[in-house]
Amino acid sequence: MTEVSMPIIGYMRSPYKEKFGIPRQPNLVQVESYIEMLAPYNDLMAFEGIEEFSHLWLIWQFHDNKNQQDHHKFRPQVRPPRLGGNKKIGVFATRSMYRPAPMGLSVVQLRIVKKVGKSIRVYVTGSDLLDGTPIFDIKPYIHYSDAIMDAQSAYAQERPSIKSVLWSDLAEQEKAELIQSNQVDSKTFSELEQILSLDPRPAYQEDEHRIYKMQFANVDVSFIITFDSVKIIQINSLISN
Repeated sequence: MTEVSMPIIGYMRSPYKEKFGIPRQPNLVQVESYIEMLAPYNDLMAFEGIEEFSHLWLIWQFHDNKNQQDHHKFRPQVRPPRLGGNKKIGVFATRSMYRPAPMGLSVVQLRIVKKVGKSIRVYVTGSDLLDGTPIFDIKPYIHYSDAIMDAQSAYAQERPSIKSVLWSDLAEQEKAELIQSNQVDSKTFSELEQILSLDPRPAYQEDEHRIYKMQFANVDVSFIITFDSVKIIQINSLISN
C-alpha cells in the first residue's frame, strides 16, 4: 500500500480544549476560532480574493484520537453516536473518526484573514475542531455546486434538538464574578450556552443525576442534564491567579 504524506499548513486555535462538548457537526454553534498559518503558507498573497467567499472548506486531521486502532487494521463498521452508540453501520456511511485515513472535512464561515504580529490568522465561526488540530488545506465553499438542497441524509436528516440552559444561583454568582474580574468575557458564556444546549453527552447516556464536567476556553464547567434542559451548577476559571 502506498503511503501519502501531506504538509500541515496551520493549526486550529479554538476554545474546544477537549473532545467532550465539541459539536458533532460544523455550524451548529457560532463559536469563533482561528487557524494559525505556518511558514511558508503564512503569506497574505495566498489569501488574495478569499474575502469574496462567505464560507470555507477545511481539510484536517483527527490528531487526538487516543483510542485509534492501528490504521493498517481496517474497521469496516462503527457505532455512530446519533444512533445511540449501539448500532453498527459501515464506516463509509458515517463521519466517524475511526477511518482508514484520519481526515476530517468541515465547512465554516469566514470572518477575516489578518496579520497579527508575525502571524497570519484565518478567523472563522462554526468550527467543530479541537484546539491544536492540524489543517491540511483551505478551499472556498461554492454555493451552486456544494449546496445540494434536496440531498438526503439518512439518520442525520434533522438538526439535533435544543435544550434550554439554566444556571444555579451559585453558578450565576461565579459567572458574574469572573466577568467583573475580567477573567472571562460574556461572549465565552454565550458560546458555552450554545454548546451545552446541544446536549454533549453520548447518545446512550441518560442519567439525570450525573454531574458532567467540561473545559471550554478558559473555564471549567459542571452541569447536569434532564429531559429538556441543561443546568450549570458550577463555573471555575482555568486562568492561574
